[in-house]
Amino acid sequence: MRRHLLAALCGLALLAGPAAAQQEVRPAIVFDMGGRFDRSFNEAVHRGGQEFQRATGIQVAEFEVTAEPQREQALRNFARRGQDPIVAVGFAQRAAVETVAREFPNTRFVVLDSFVDLPNVRSVLFREEQGSYLAGMMAAMASRSGRIGFVGGMDIPLIRKFACGYVQGARAVNPQIQVFQNMTGSTPAAWRDPVRGSELARSQIERGADVIFHAAGGTGRGVLQAAADAGRLGIGVDSNQNHLHPGHVLTSMLKRVDVAARLAFEEARAGRFTGGRQVLGLAEDGVGVAFDEHNDRLVTAEMRQRVDRARAEIVAGRVSVHDFMTDNNCPVN
Repeated sequence: MRRHLLAALCGLALLAGPAAAQQEVRPAIVFDMGGRFDRSFNEAVHRGGQEFQRATGIQVAEFEVTAEPQREQALRNFARRGQDPIVAVGFAQRAAVETVAREFPNTRFVVLDSFVDLPNVRSVLFREEQGSYLAGMMAAMASRSGRIGFVGGMDIPLIRKFACGYVQGARAVNPQIQVFQNMTGSTPAAWRDPVRGSELARSQIERGADVIFHAAGGTGRGVLQAAADAGRLGIGVDSNQNHLHPGHVLTSMLKRVDVAARLAFEEARAGRFTGGRQVLGLAEDGVGVAFDEHNDRLVTAEMRQRVDRARAEIVAGRVSVHDFMTDNNCPVN
């Protein structure tokens, strides 16, 4: 599943080996709301940083944002201290990255889920709709009621992108399937409200949903808990969350922000860091769905086969998954 990105990391490890001149780096991560241990997006980036730290012995500095003004302050403070490269987690950091990167043109920055058009900034974007399509296929195949659900975090186009791909994948399996959709809120607090996530999931379960996918950060913990408590199935996001409720998490839609962060640090150390736009989808193994010992009893051979076929079709361009970010009219809602 991770062969392309991991192959890239292996190649960089060779470049950064004894025969290659290594550059001094002082990497740092500025997390977004929800904290580094949200068991989702932030934690995946933290994991990538820790993997780099263990492999190299180079400490990765970290800062957890708890208020919006802290984003710019944290980036500027790290830049002043000579931290480089600096990873900014989440679309909400775009403006802060643009401001600080202009002030420190010799410092390298990475922004996840947004685009900043500056030569010292790498913007890493993901084809979330492609991974969500596979999750939707699995939800439709696992559903016995013909009703499934989606709980998003903050109501923004990025999260609608997850939802649209999910519905499209589900309808590819069962054109008549019902998909209930709820967003948690319209402010950043929507990422860290597991109680509300649980309430929304229970409401969907009461309407007949037996599989619920969340794209809600820390709020999603409540979604998965509610599904498990009701004997239904949840679908995790970003990190592999299958282990949170073994036997009750059908799969997790993986978004490899951990690899994106580690790759940036490795490339900087090897003298190969570049700015610009980087887009990671199924073809690059930047997104996908998780299979492991925690969901092996839930996933049938037919599911695996159909998902593998669909993945190959998408990579080959024979199946097109709608990108809500480029066209806000989802064709299957």
